[in-house]
Amino acid sequence: MASFSFEILAADGAARAGVLKTPHGDVPTPAFMPVGTYGAVKTLTPSELVDAGTRILLSNTYHLYLRPGAEVVSRVGGLHRFISWDRPILTDSGGFQIMSLADLARVDDDGVTFRSHLDGSGHRFTPEHAVRVQELLGTDIAMCLDELVSPRSDRATAQSAVARTLSWADRCLRSRSREEMALFGIVQGGVFPDLRTRCAETLAEAPFDGFAVGGLALGEHPDETWQAVEVSIGHLPSAKPHYLMGMGTPSDLLDGIQRGVDLFDCVMPTRNARNGTLFTSTGKISIRSAAMKEDGTPPDPGCTCFTCRNFSRAYLRHLYLTREMLGFRLSTIHNLSYYHQLVSGAREAVLSGSFLSYRKVVERCWEENGQCL
Repeated sequence: MASFSFEILAADGAARAGVLKTPHGDVPTPAFMPVGTYGAVKTLTPSELVDAGTRILLSNTYHLYLRPGAEVVSRVGGLHRFISWDRPILTDSGGFQIMSLADLARVDDDGVTFRSHLDGSGHRFTPEHAVRVQELLGTDIAMCLDELVSPRSDRATAQSAVARTLSWADRCLRSRSREEMALFGIVQGGVFPDLRTRCAETLAEAPFDGFAVGGLALGEHPDETWQAVEVSIGHLPSAKPHYLMGMGTPSDLLDGIQRGVDLFDCVMPTRNARNGTLFTSTGKISIRSAAMKEDGTPPDPGCTCFTCRNFSRAYLRHLYLTREMLGFRLSTIHNLSYYHQLVSGAREAVLSGSFLSYRKVVERCWEENGQCL
């Protein structure tokens, strides 16, 4: 089976255009990964994801471990076969749940004990266990178990989390048995530049296939967010892929790409679609608005997705108000298509050496309509 590799094809300042090579195909970068927590992006089939432009999918290790179980997935042929997805998959490690399920988690230096949010049963996640679960799932890119704390945590808490994250990263590396599975280390450190620097520099010395920047966009000031991103990436190997975890407004994508980010994930485009908000080349629109009642134009006249080629704003509003599932599907198709088109356009701009010009054009369209996405 082919192994993992990353090639940078062009750079424009810190922005890069490259390609991830994985056992399940190549991913042009920068790339956006829709979130399929349970092995599915809500309301969409795999073929609809492909048609929308999805090249790589993110799934959640912790939730798939609880149900249907990693062993079950392995016995039926692995996650790709289980969900009928023949393109690359990245799985997180369960680290985010340390914070999101904090009331149900107890962390120590060896790992974390979770009390299931489903039935209260106890489950132990160690770095070795997190890697084993991801190997059973058959993922293409696995993440190390890390300790995620709030960016508003005090220095002592953030410093302790960095120490655990680095210790766990080393244990993850030593426990990996599937060499064709890429393994990414994760930079933590809250909003403290020196902690971010220490974490990134230490991880950079280890033979990881790529690196993620985690623990951000969780309540800190945007200036602190981007300082942390710049510090983290500035101390990571430039030849390896850089993944910014859980950040995903359209502006975030452009900000991240400009700083050297190659991979993104976020629930924003899919969650907003189900709530009636669409992202377009001229800004956000609320499909619920009364102004859409007799609007026969596509959601975004500049978009080429299935939804915009076939349906009007008025029809989507009707579907939303009547709670028809088709409305959620069509809105999700559009939002993901918009995200993929935005990032693809940025990639082409990097290849032609015109990223900043591309960004200005995109943002001018938003601003002319009084919006900043």
